Amino acid sequence: CMNSMFPASYAWGNFSVLAVGIWAIVQRDSLDAIMMFLTGLLLTVLTDIIHVSVFYPPNNYLTDERRFSIGMAIFSLLLKPVSCYLVYRMYRERGGE
Repeated sequence: CMNSMFPASYAWGNFSVLAVGIWAIVQRDSLDAIMMFLTGLLLTVLTDIIHVSVFYPPNNYLTDERRFSIGMAIFSLLLKPVSCYLVYRMYRERGGE
């Protein structure tokens, strides 16, 4: 997010899901909070794939800073299914069906 390669929607989407995640962790008895967090994570997986594929720079514009930014975006995208699984387990522990 520190590089201006991605649009502001990338940062807003991921940071808003992070805020909902903090709310879901604090509200231990709320199924709605954890379900919103899981839905947000699944939506950001889709939007991250779109952002990385659309805004990937050509090789002649690929600096070290942009390469690191893309690498971290892809790493975040690879960790999101693991996060979705863990959040789903939290949802089941709280009594979700």
